[in-house]
Amino acid sequence: MENTFFATLFRMKYISRWGLMRCNFGENLSEHSLEVAFLAHALALIGNQVFGKAYDCGAVCVKAMYHDAPEILTGDLPTPVKYYNAETKKAYDIVEEAAKARFAQSLPAELRDGYADIFRYTEDEKRLIKAADKLAALLKCKTELDSGNREFAPAMASVEATLKGMGMEEVGYFLDRFYAAFSLPLDLI
Repeated sequence: MENTFFATLFRMKYISRWGLMRCNFGENLSEHSLEVAFLAHALALIGNQVFGKAYDCGAVCVKAMYHDAPEILTGDLPTPVKYYNAETKKAYDIVEEAAKARFAQSLPAELRDGYADIFRYTEDEKRLIKAADKLAALLKCKTELDSGNREFAPAMASVEATLKGMGMEEVGYFLDRFYAAFSLPLDLI
């Protein structure tokens, strides 16, 4: 249906994440998307300022804001389900592409070109946003573990391994300089 783009986007807050886990702190898709945008922008800026890359920080940030928007229509499929096997992943990808097409159709024709690229990523954008998404997961695991929720220990180990396997110097820089502060109380920040 045309002209429902923004009404659909604003439903992000109703999509809960971490559905298979007991959480001490709930997280919705809106919160997650904002955090991923913060992190993706930071990684792009670190890449440019520290490592001499030439990322488009603005494009990375905006695309990160929308990276999980199809989940408004599909729901947040837990990672173990989404990646259970190649057939499951392929089926989910088809559903996700249909959700993206539905987003495009929900805009008036005169605005569609302006949003045409929000789900199109360069290889660098895809890597940065994926890394930011994993960093957000790591920080969620850290928050849960710091509050005594040991259920997140295996997820944290998995996310740490994934981040390490990405071999991104931007991620290493972020973790070396900013990660420890996430355990600090407000009075020490």
